[in-house]
Amino acid sequence: MKTTREIITFYLTAAAYILFNLRLADTPMNSLGATISQILLTAPFVVGITCVIVGIVQYMAEGEKVPWISRLRLFFTIGIFAGLVYAIYDYTNVAVPQ
Repeated sequence: MKTTREIITFYLTAAAYILFNLRLADTPMNSLGATISQILLTAPFVVGITCVIVGIVQYMAEGEKVPWISRLRLFFTIGIFAGLVYAIYDYTNVAVPQ
């Protein structure tokens, strides 16, 4: 059974993941569309990196399975870093052609 602390940190990590992948636009619907687009853009890379790290951890633990809540927390953490990198790229206007 999971402790209350683990559950709270899981939800805080999920909220931070959404916050770091949030893309603001002129209307709320455009912001929602841009945020979903951002998450769909980074999700395949984040899933791949998460699978590799989980595989390494399981190998080092001699085959002991990593709990799903830990896998999701790891996914959110890697997604936070990916969202931060893309946000810096987007908000510094590097992506805008001149």
